[in-house]
Amino acid sequence: MNLPEEHLTGGNVAEEVVRIGTTVRKLATPATDAVEAFLMHLESAGFSGAPRTLGRDDQDRHVIEYIPGVIAHNQPPLPLEALRRVGGLIRDLHDASASFQPPADAAWDVAIPPDRHDLICHHDLAPWNLVMDGDRWVFIDWDGAGPGSRIWDVAYAAHGFVVFRPDGDPDKSAVRLQALVDGYGLDEEQRQRLPRMLVDRTRAMFDLLEHGARIGQQPWARLHAEGHADHWGPTADYIERHLATWREALM
Repeated sequence: MNLPEEHLTGGNVAEEVVRIGTTVRKLATPATDAVEAFLMHLESAGFSGAPRTLGRDDQDRHVIEYIPGVIAHNQPPLPLEALRRVGGLIRDLHDASASFQPPADAAWDVAIPPDRHDLICHHDLAPWNLVMDGDRWVFIDWDGAGPGSRIWDVAYAAHGFVVFRPDGDPDKSAVRLQALVDGYGLDEEQRQRLPRMLVDRTRAMFDLLEHGARIGQQPWARLHAEGHADHWGPTADYIERHLATWREALM
C-alpha cells in the first residue's frame, strides 16, 4: 500500500519536505551522512529530544521520524518553567553530543561560522523548530547541525525563546533569559561570556542575510527580501544596548 505524500510547509531552507505516514522525508544533501550519524548517536545516548533517523528511501531522501504535536512558535511565548525545561533539554543535547566522534569524512552544512568547534550543535534551536508532543519535546530540522560551542547554541536559542525584539522590555527579557540559562545550568565563566555572545550571534544572522542579499545566495536573499534582516539588525542593537541588564541578571 502506497501512502500519500503530504507536502509540509513552514521551513525556510529545505526545498521540499514531505510527510508519508509516520515519517518525514527530505532530499539528501552532502551533509546528510554526517547528520544521520549524529542522530543515531543521540538516540543511542538516550537523548529523546531529536527525531530518529530511519535511513533513505528509493528516491534518496532522508527518512526521519515524524513528530506529532504543536510547534512552540505557533503558541504564546513559553512561561518561565517551560523556559527552564528548554534550557535543560539543550543541556541534555550538548551532554549527549560531547561523546560523539564524527565520521572522518563528515561534511556539515553550517551557515554561520561559530566561535569554536567544541562539539556538534544544532545551530537553529528556536521555537519554530521545537515540537511539543505531550511529555516529549523534540527539536526538528537538523540539516544545519555541525561543529560549534555550547554558548554559541545557547545564545541563538535565547534569541527565539526569550523573545528578544527591538521594542522589548529589558527587565522582562532578563527574567526570561535567567530562566533559560538556569535550566541549562551554565557555570559562572559561561554566564560571563553569554551576554556578549548574544550580541555577536544575533548580529551574525543579520550579516548572513545582508551578505546573501548582496550576492543573491538562497535562501538568505529571499529571506532578506521578506524583511527578516529588519528584525535581526535592530534586535542585535537592542541586546547590545542592554548588556549591563543581562550581566546583572545572570551573575
